[in-house]
Amino acid sequence: MRPDPLGPPTPADDAPETARQYKGNSLLAANTLVLADLPDWKQVYAELFSAIRTRHYSRNTLKTYTTWLRHFQGFIKDKTPSALTPEDVKAFLGYLAIDRRVAATTQNQAFNALLFLFRHILHKDFGDHRDTVRAKSRPYIPVVLSRQEVDAVLDHLRPPYDLIVKLLYGCGLRLFECVKLRIHNLNFDAGVLTVHDGKGQKDRTVPLPQVLLPELRDQVELVKALHDEDIRSGYAGVFLDSQLEKKYPAAGRELIWQWFFPAHKLTLVPSANEKRRYHLHESHVQKAIHAAVGRARILKRVSAHTFRHSFATHLLQANYDIRTIQELLGHADVRTTMIYTHCVPSRTVREAKSPLDF
Repeated sequence: MRPDPLGPPTPADDAPETARQYKGNSLLAANTLVLADLPDWKQVYAELFSAIRTRHYSRNTLKTYTTWLRHFQGFIKDKTPSALTPEDVKAFLGYLAIDRRVAATTQNQAFNALLFLFRHILHKDFGDHRDTVRAKSRPYIPVVLSRQEVDAVLDHLRPPYDLIVKLLYGCGLRLFECVKLRIHNLNFDAGVLTVHDGKGQKDRTVPLPQVLLPELRDQVELVKALHDEDIRSGYAGVFLDSQLEKKYPAAGRELIWQWFFPAHKLTLVPSANEKRRYHLHESHVQKAIHAAVGRARILKRVSAHTFRHSFATHLLQANYDIRTIQELLGHADVRTTMIYTHCVPSRTVREAKSPLDF
């Protein structure tokens, strides 16, 4: 009987007061401390970090792939990377589906992480996994709030969390897309908001809700005041992509590159002995939403992503074309957008009655 490698992982420190997301290899190190006595595997994790950075994948992808690689390593126990075979992958994926009974999306996540490992790190044949046991895919119907429920949650949120939720719902943003907004992403003259490096590193443009323009302009003024204060304190600027910072060394201190939702505290970067500004951390928004949903007595499972689901469903109810909704959400495949058709009951379902009501 193989040991269960999927115990609680050792997560990377995502606290906003640290610089782990942007500087050095500390995020990688946080996930691989238990592997310190395995030199071959340490090299694999280092190459994984480098390969993901080279491809400009997100830190969440790095964290996910690192975690799955650690689970896989625990499953195969003493095998060295050079001895890995497609049969090891097949056994692990079967273990996830049969013994752990994970969801299909979870197994697919593990599959993608191991595919990346074999192709880009080990440079070995990944094999044909058409006969691999796959986790059962279940129909997924998103949780959707009514407009009244959205307003009820907003009534229990304080700034800036209320404005964040209004953008999640009003523009259909993902949470990470919202907290990573910078000043230059908002074009008040054109009335649009540009999302850079969304899921899949794709850009898209969505209309700004007209009702939010006064609040958005007020937020810009708050950022300007904070920026002036940071400049006077001699801070090094906001965190930027490393390639961008190499090309424009002074960009981090310019107003247009400031976060639209900045973190409350400056982040100390010990390696450079400097302080920088990070954006408001996703976990703070999630906690604020969770508390507001509880106070609003909403009897649904609500997360930050629920407001994006509600955005798409309410547009569909308003007879918007599914292709338009696909474009606004940034979906690569319209089939992903089609899940929202299940959230809008057909006329037959709406008019049907239970026998108890006869």
